[in-house]
Amino acid sequence: MDDTTGTLDEALERIHVSGPERDGWLSNHAPMAVEALVRHGQASAVHRWLDRYGPKLEEMPDPGSPVTARNWREALGDPRRIADWTAHFERETAERPWRDVLVEWWPRLLPGIAAGATHPAIRVGHSVRTLLAGEESAPRVRELAHALGYWAARHQRLPALAPLGPAPSAAAALDRVPLVPDRNGGVRDRFAQLTGFPVWPGPKQDTDPGQGPAGPEAARSALRELVRASTHRYATHAHGEPIMLVHAATAPNAVLRTLPALPGELWAPSLRAAWAASAAVTAAYAPREAAPVPASASVAPDAGELFARAAAHGDDHTIKFTDTALDVGDALAFSAARRAIELNPPVF
Repeated sequence: MDDTTGTLDEALERIHVSGPERDGWLSNHAPMAVEALVRHGQASAVHRWLDRYGPKLEEMPDPGSPVTARNWREALGDPRRIADWTAHFERETAERPWRDVLVEWWPRLLPGIAAGATHPAIRVGHSVRTLLAGEESAPRVRELAHALGYWAARHQRLPALAPLGPAPSAAAALDRVPLVPDRNGGVRDRFAQLTGFPVWPGPKQDTDPGQGPAGPEAARSALRELVRASTHRYATHAHGEPIMLVHAATAPNAVLRTLPALPGELWAPSLRAAWAASAAVTAAYAPREAAPVPASASVAPDAGELFARAAAHGDDHTIKFTDTALDVGDALAFSAARRAIELNPPVF
């Protein structure tokens, strides 16, 4: 994507005066939503959307003490250090190529992919997609710094998880994820109840001819399968929690978008983390019963028209999920996007 209108950079500069959270811990979705809007030809809607969303945002918290090469481990996962972490990555990306910073920090942050209900990792995925596809402007590099800083400050590991037996496919694995018993709390309370997930992908799926077990291309292929399966599943399970369940698809898709900027040896652990994130969201929010496959699932609508509907709807989660559905690109994925438009409250 090369935004010749300059809208994305303008929007990011507006957003970067704000912190990554509001109302205590809700994530700032603006950078992810505006990136998707610009990418899919809706740049003209960006500033109107920000005018509506912007009043929700809060200023960046005050800094404390700098994060350094010596103290970063003790600062990891401390949300009080959001401003310190953001400043750290702004310095890092100003002094070194952004890819070098990403490659250094990706394996450090990946075990905490559950941070902020997966939003920091999703924000990184949107940022990396933009940097890979277009100009590496200062606001776009700064957006990566803000995304990495948010992830580091909210870094959160899932509980120890027992392997529950192999599943033959991503779709089957998602179907076999045990649901958490107590659904009265928020995402952190629900994630704390996780005990185990099905084993996926298994040894056969992990084998990449010519590269051995868990080769990079096998990992990318499995990750694509997971994004497709989780997007399709939204069409039949979104009624359980239409906002939160989008992350079962958008989190692994963010990891998939980041792979081209990473060395091949990081692709297999990225797949494992993406599966854990998708399974965790499924366990926490999926309903016990599926709904019938929508009749529209056999219809392949125009992608531009579908995204225009999501943009007109205006809900940030709906915009981001439709963006992922367009990446999958088949009729059932598009039907899932229509479910998001139907179930989530419109903004406009």
